[in-house]
Amino acid sequence: MLKEVFQNSMDQKIRWGIIGLGKIAHSFVQDLALVNEAVITAVASRSLEKAKEFASEYEVSLAFGSYKELMECEEVDVVYIATPHRFHANLSIMAMDLGKHVLCEKPLGINKKEVEAMIASSKKNKVFLMEALWSRFNPAIRKVKSLVDNGEIGNIAYVHADFAFYALDRDLKGRVLNPELGGGSLLDVGIYPIFLAYLLLGKPDEVLSTSSFYSNGAEIQTSIIFKYQHAQAVLYSGFTSNSTMRAQISGEKGIITIPERWHQAQGYSVQKEQQQEAFRLPTQGKGYFYEIKEVHACLAEGKLESDLWSHQNSLDLIGLMDTIRDQNGIHFPSSE
Repeated sequence: MLKEVFQNSMDQKIRWGIIGLGKIAHSFVQDLALVNEAVITAVASRSLEKAKEFASEYEVSLAFGSYKELMECEEVDVVYIATPHRFHANLSIMAMDLGKHVLCEKPLGINKKEVEAMIASSKKNKVFLMEALWSRFNPAIRKVKSLVDNGEIGNIAYVHADFAFYALDRDLKGRVLNPELGGGSLLDVGIYPIFLAYLLLGKPDEVLSTSSFYSNGAEIQTSIIFKYQHAQAVLYSGFTSNSTMRAQISGEKGIITIPERWHQAQGYSVQKEQQQEAFRLPTQGKGYFYEIKEVHACLAEGKLESDLWSHQNSLDLIGLMDTIRDQNGIHFPSSE
């Protein structure tokens, strides 16, 4: 649909609408401003006042107090959904049923059933859908995957990645610690280490995991081992402390390290034969720039999904998290 529109006018900008105006939406819209062919035309919140404040801050012409109003707006081509996890599936499907392309924050859905329904809607309505797993499009992480695929450090034997920060002082009704909203460390930050192991090694032969819980039932700590025929990945997420948030990929011939806050990598290092060399690959903006560019590239080619992060990739990822949830009794009452 959009392919014909943009082929007819090289000056045509892709018009974005944003649903859910929390912290991540601010970062996203700042990076959106760095993309020449993009323009933000509308924002929506459950609070019209909040939507107007956001629109005023970023000079957005349209502000809505309901999500559906934005989805029905003819001046929006792509909807970016940045609400708590619980609402991702329903809002994405609603937007796609109204003919909008969708970039939805990770996790795409709370469980595999939701993700399957979202993908079915994309295909039925012939609109684009992608999980906003921004790390997949990060230049340093793409380079690391290329090095691994090309055998730079030989066959991979071990991957280690973690993502943790202290969050037990937060409001129990907020999205981070509220099971009703899909809260807990697994879906919020555990998705990143799981993604990295999957990206580099594929689906594991076996998953071993253990979780700890807060007094309100929220999962706050999960340790995971992925077992492969010739490799293992040791992964961790948590809200009980900070962690180094460094990723290490060890192979027969060397080690690749992605420094602290690896999920938004600004470079990497390669160690071989006792020699280590660091490489800088700084991102434009905060890093959302690259997933936005991927959406635009896919729309220009008339694609319904990205080759870099496909619908099947999202299904595989949520399937792994479902397995971990099942192993540890991690429940989200609103989705069950």
